[in-house]
Amino acid sequence: MTTAERARGTPRVVVIGGGRGLTATVRAARRYAGHTTAVVTTADDSGSTGRLRASMSIPAPGDIRRCLLAMAGVEDDPIGKAFEYRFPGTDLDGHALGNLVLAGLATVRGGFTEGVGELAALLGVHPDTAQVFPATADPVGLRATTVDGHEVVGQYAVSQTAGLHRVALHPPGCGAPDGVVDAILRADQVVMGPGSVYTSVLAAALVPDVFDALNTTAARKVYVCNLEPERAETTGYDVAAHVAALMDHGVKPDLVLVSSGGTLPLDNVKIDVVQAPLALPDGCTHDSVELAAALAGLLP
Repeated sequence: MTTAERARGTPRVVVIGGGRGLTATVRAARRYAGHTTAVVTTADDSGSTGRLRASMSIPAPGDIRRCLLAMAGVEDDPIGKAFEYRFPGTDLDGHALGNLVLAGLATVRGGFTEGVGELAALLGVHPDTAQVFPATADPVGLRATTVDGHEVVGQYAVSQTAGLHRVALHPPGCGAPDGVVDAILRADQVVMGPGSVYTSVLAAALVPDVFDALNTTAARKVYVCNLEPERAETTGYDVAAHVAALMDHGVKPDLVLVSSGGTLPLDNVKIDVVQAPLALPDGCTHDSVELAAALAGLLP
């Protein structure tokens, strides 16, 4: 990025992961980035997402839906609330409207990535300033092995398992959609997380195309650590353990951003640590405004 581009406030930022943590990062990046790309895990197999995956053989739509709403800035608008509506007491009970719309668009447009692009356009997400990509163009699952050698199959099952050692995607050769690699290679900053380290961050970063691009890009790679461990998946983890989980899988951030005054101990972190106030008053959720200020200050 040139000095003139920086002066115009046009850094290119890529955010990678999934879950509600990634939506906080999307909202944050939109405050300071000239262009924001979200690369979103599609391994979820629970809830409405899991039902649609099983019946329609599509990648997981749920995290994509949330990121599109966050990217469009309509989460609190009527359209955003409608897309989260789940039709209680009907045949559609449990299905989020946005998931159904995305599944329908994927069908009529002939592909999940094309459906995501169509929904982005409908929500006013313009590719000149923002894009949302599924991490994989085709359905993908998650497998894990535990420290005592047990195998766990499925994203939800992995999220409910303690003592994880390794996670991997299946099929192993799954590819990222066109545009993902280029976005990572052109980025000034890549932000991973916050979110479940195994089932959100690694579930996206281990897609081979994404993994290779992360290890090639000249962008500064920032890992935003969770505010607290998650039940089962990261029980007992400190900041060092979160970072080690990434690095043991070959995903190597340049630094980790940690909420100051939080309850998560650091221990012996192997990369640079930056601390800043990042949490909302509840202490359990990242504040997108504070996160934006911290991430903007970490641009190269």
